[in-house]
Amino acid sequence: MNIAASRRSTYLLVTAFLAGLSTIPANAADPSGTWLTEDRRARVRTERCGPGNAQLCGYIVWGSKPLDENGQPRVDRENPDPQKRTRLLLGHQVILGLKLGEDGRYGGQIYNGDNGKSYTVTVWSEEPSTLSVKGCLVAVLCQTQTWTRVTDVVAGQLKGPTNGKDGPRSDR
Repeated sequence: MNIAASRRSTYLLVTAFLAGLSTIPANAADPSGTWLTEDRRARVRTERCGPGNAQLCGYIVWGSKPLDENGQPRVDRENPDPQKRTRLLLGHQVILGLKLGEDGRYGGQIYNGDNGKSYTVTVWSEEPSTLSVKGCLVAVLCQTQTWTRVTDVVAGQLKGPTNGKDGPRSDR
């Protein structure tokens, strides 16, 4: 290979690399971390998951009211699947393998343990301290919340690895 061909080849590789970078928004931040929900009722830990860690999953790692009216740990009693109605809400998966879109946002389903329903969700972060979570019942009935990154660990918070000791559990 002569020098001109080598330079042309290098130029094409660099151009291809830079073109690939342009599809990722310049203001996108990593959505992984632990987030305090807008209503301050829960902390959700988000992390890469799925094949090749290409998806985003999220787990309830703390709740402001971990016990029900009888003093027992809250369970997923509104779940449409009767077999899941006895699972603990603390530690269960609520963000279900979101896929990264071309716009740099993750999309898929989020589960609400308060009512047992799943919603279409889009998740993105434009700055390291906040996570935008847009949930939709139908395409026109949407609401966006801003979750705040937290780095401390509070009493009752799960801090172990997913599916490990003192950690949240993946939804099977």
